[in-house]
Amino acid sequence: MAHAVLFESTPARNAIIGGHLGIVKLRFNVRVDASRSRLALVFPGGSFEALKLRSQEPADVVAADVSDLPPGHYDLKWQVLASDGHITQGDIPFAVK
Repeated sequence: MAHAVLFESTPARNAIIGGHLGIVKLRFNVRVDASRSRLALVFPGGSFEALKLRSQEPADVVAADVSDLPPGHYDLKWQVLASDGHITQGDIPFAVK
């Protein structure tokens, strides 16, 4: 059994996005239960938006569509339930210029 470990993300941690993002996507080392996983975006100024997860993704991926973001610093908060039953969470700070 293995806890979910984040392998890669779009955007990457501390990335500076130069334009349209369109989608946020996180890939883990194990299958995750998307129905019990969460993505949320914290906007500059601290407002918070829960993101609706896309349903047609591989079992080790959680993803959500994101509308155009104005320039600023953002934080993508994630929480996933791994196939071993453990919850893992983290965040991915990034900026839009």
